[in-house]
Amino acid sequence: MEVITSVFGNVVNITWQQIVMWVVGAVLIYLAIKKDMEPTLLLPMGFGAILVNLPWSGVVDRYYMKTAGGEILLSLEEGKKLFEAGTEGVSYEPGVIDELFGMGIANELFPLLLFVGIGAMIDFGPLLSNPKLMIFGAAAQFGIFMTLSLASLLGFDLKDAASIAIIGAADGPTSIFVANFLGSKYVGAIMVAAYSYMALVPVIQPPVIRLLTTKKERMIRMPYKPAAVSKTTKILFPIVITVITGIVAPRSVALIGFLMFGNLIRECGVLDSLSETAQKVLANLVTLFLGITIATKMQADQFLSKETLMIIALGLVAFIFDTAGGVLFAKLINIFAKDGKKLNPMIGAAGISAFPMSARVVHKMGLKEDPQNFLLMHSIGVNVSGQIASVIAGGMILNLIG
Repeated sequence: MEVITSVFGNVVNITWQQIVMWVVGAVLIYLAIKKDMEPTLLLPMGFGAILVNLPWSGVVDRYYMKTAGGEILLSLEEGKKLFEAGTEGVSYEPGVIDELFGMGIANELFPLLLFVGIGAMIDFGPLLSNPKLMIFGAAAQFGIFMTLSLASLLGFDLKDAASIAIIGAADGPTSIFVANFLGSKYVGAIMVAAYSYMALVPVIQPPVIRLLTTKKERMIRMPYKPAAVSKTTKILFPIVITVITGIVAPRSVALIGFLMFGNLIRECGVLDSLSETAQKVLANLVTLFLGITIATKMQADQFLSKETLMIIALGLVAFIFDTAGGVLFAKLINIFAKDGKKLNPMIGAAGISAFPMSARVVHKMGLKEDPQNFLLMHSIGVNVSGQIASVIAGGMILNLIG
């Protein structure tokens, strides 16, 4: 039996590892408030990280043993073993955040509800008016499979490696869904990496794009001539995509289905109040609960390890290779394109699923090189294709490994 500490004198129960996690939580809160980086997620995640690392915190599950000298806290592993064995004096006290985790994340409910809100936010019009942009969404998933191979080489078992690789989807709900479905031990680290790097897209992507492109390439203009897209097409699109994806990658049906259901609410035109509710109230509320709930996986004894640092590094690798994959694919197409038809390779970088941050990054970089170079609609089209491609990639990972 591993005794952690006595309940008496809670101050002396504080460990340096818990203090480190308080600092981590404070940094996340700072980024949310001061830097406005994904505040609806990083703020509750940061506060949750502090909550779950308070000694004898009642917000997480705990096992303790009553003795003549008082109550002594047991490690989760040892306590669960003794409690299930019916050891006399061993008690279990459920924590509210762990309960929320079981009700909202362990069964994938929160990620799926969040996808309804995300789907309601997305306008697939720019993509439907230029469907060939879809290929860039696929090309920008290269980082997922690159990271999967690298994580496996570094010693992670296949399911953990796949869960880490999906950080490259640049899509928090997909990362949660896949990691939880595969039973990864590193859900907390994966979530922190995924959402932190999504918030840092404006910092990560520009150097990679500049490294892989010339000034002349970044100045390529792409006039926007949208084709008319009928309302019927917009309504049929989410239905058709769901059916096709369900056939190609059955495990992704839940993800793509909820995403496209949200979009169908948006496009049908008869449920405007529901669409607005999904975009604002539902998305924000679920994100808040998601952030504070995922913090249960940020307890110091689980989070502070060399594996966590490796996961954070691998997440960065995934984002870099995603960006590079999209840009290089656009450059490859330009080799065969006629003058006047060449693509600005920067739009390929928007193929990651970080919507709409990545599209804005590309647009701003285009304006910086040429104030008359408007790439927003092209990059938005690529960005929403990346949203679809990331979900399909997650489904393929589950089909292959789950």
